Amino acid sequence: MVKNIMVNTFKYTLISLILSFIFLLSNTNARIVDTIEALENKSIGKKEAPIKMIEFASLTCGHCAKFHNEVFPLIKENYIDTGKIYFTYNDFPLDKYALKASVIARCSGNQKFFSFLKVLYSKQKDWTRTQDPFKSLLKIAKLGGLKNDEIKVCVGNKSIEDGLLKQRLKSTKTYDIKATPTIYLNAKKYDGDLTYEALKLKIESLLK
Repeated sequence: MVKNIMVNTFKYTLISLILSFIFLLSNTNARIVDTIEALENKSIGKKEAPIKMIEFASLTCGHCAKFHNEVFPLIKENYIDTGKIYFTYNDFPLDKYALKASVIARCSGNQKFFSFLKVLYSKQKDWTRTQDPFKSLLKIAKLGGLKNDEIKVCVGNKSIEDGLLKQRLKSTKTYDIKATPTIYLNAKKYDGDLTYEALKLKIESLLK
C-alpha cells in the first residue's frame, strides 16, 4: 500500500512538472501587443461591402451587452459574413472599469479582438458586479486567451489608455455621441430601435 502511494505521488509530481514546463514554454512565446496595434481600428468584414457600420460602445454598458449578445451575432451571420456590411467597433468607455476592459480587449491583438469582445460582453454581469471588477477582468482576460506576461505588459501601458481617451473625445465631437451604443450606417446616425428586426429593415433599405 505504501509502495502504491509512493508511485502515485511520483506520478502526480511528474505530471505537475510536465504541465509547469509546458506553461512556461507557452508564456515565453507570448506576443506583446504594441500601442500602435492596440489603438488601430477594429473591423471585420469585407472593406468593399456596400454598407459601412460603425458602433460606439462601452464594455460596462448593459444595453451594449444586450446588443452584442442578442443582435450582433445575427448581424454578423447575415450581413458581415456575407459581404454586405463592413463593421467597425469603437471603444467609448463610460467609466474606469470600461476603460480597463477596453485596454485588455485590445491587448488580445487584432486577430483575437472580436472573440475576446464576445467573452467580455457575455460575462459582463460576472465581472462588473464583483467587489473588485479589475481582478475579475484579469480572470476573464485569461479565459479569453491572454497570457500573464501579455496582461502585465499591456495593462501597464498608459499610452493605450491615453489613446483610447483621446479617441473618445474625438468621437464625441465628430459623431455627436451622447449614449452607448451608438450606431452609424454609411456615415449617418441610426436612431431606430436596437433590435435585429428594426436594424434589418434599415439595412435592407440601404441595400436596395
